[in-house]
Amino acid sequence: MIKVRKLTVPQKNELVGQLFDTDSYFNPVQDINNDWIISNEEAEQCVNPDFAWVAALPEIEYLPKTNPPFPPK
Repeated sequence: MIKVRKLTVPQKNELVGQLFDTDSYFNPVQDINNDWIISNEEAEQCVNPDFAWVAALPEIEYLPKTNPPFPPK
């Protein structure tokens, strides 16, 4: 079971395009429930003081979106 950190939409918008360390960007994605999430690694390795709050985000189980099957030929 993979754990991730759940974001609100405003939190996701705040993180897009922002660095969590000297050369790594936050990468919010949506899970199967359309919740916005970041990885635990992003939250735990964040050294950017502007985003220290990510360490306190709630942890949830990651349920990835599934890709729809290709249409028949």
